Amino acid sequence: MELVFSIETIIMLAGIAFMAGFIDAIAGGGGLITIPALLLAQMPPVLALATNKFQASFGGFAAATTMVRKGKANLSDMKVSIVMCFVGSVVGTVAVLISPPQFLTVIIPCVIAIICVYFLLAPAQSSAGQKPRVSSSTWHFFCVPGLGFYDGYLGPGAGMFYTLCQVTLQGKNLLMATGGAKVLNFTSNIASLIVFIFSGKVVWIVGGAMAVGQIFGGYLGAHTAIKGGHRVIRPIIVIICLAMLGQYVVENWAVMLEWFAAVLQ
Repeated sequence: MELVFSIETIIMLAGIAFMAGFIDAIAGGGGLITIPALLLAQMPPVLALATNKFQASFGGFAAATTMVRKGKANLSDMKVSIVMCFVGSVVGTVAVLISPPQFLTVIIPCVIAIICVYFLLAPAQSSAGQKPRVSSSTWHFFCVPGLGFYDGYLGPGAGMFYTLCQVTLQGKNLLMATGGAKVLNFTSNIASLIVFIFSGKVVWIVGGAMAVGQIFGGYLGAHTAIKGGHRVIRPIIVIICLAMLGQYVVENWAVMLEWFAAVLQ
């Protein structure tokens, strides 16, 4: 199937990518905006996931390098986590390539809706450090690969999950957890992207335009995060995503009902 996108659509997606890169660098959840936007632009689910990984990698690189330069992420302490995150993401991406397209059409909006509810109801994260709840080996060899798998398989909200798990399981303060999350999120994006490129699933013209927006958004968002900009992001994510999800469900309700009917038979 040949995909054709108007100049107006590409410009709009680039603007959305800027906003997503900004939000992702601060609190995670940029995919909660870009994936519904790509689906609303009539891009098939697998191509949307692949193109999203391509454009998100640029914003992730800008955010991760900024955090490392500012001393909010220590690469030498994260070597094992980076490797395991990469492996988990590769496995997750291979899994999504063999999943039925109808399943992805249904599962993506469901996952996004669940995460939106979490953003709406979850208590604010503490900015102070805590005592670690898991050992280093458990974190490196079980938690990180699991997070990487999720990011490779779907991805929406992965940046938030990386941050949240480092706060609750590793006991990091919020800013250091955010810095580490940017590095891990970039790692899983790159791992997933490599698989998608070899499978020919990236829509390059759309991904390239969105990558430009992501670079500027990620750079600006990382500096904002360092200065303390977490609190304003949650309501923005919830409002935008619920609006996009509503439109997506309206446009794809027939496919979703058909899939559910097939499952129940």
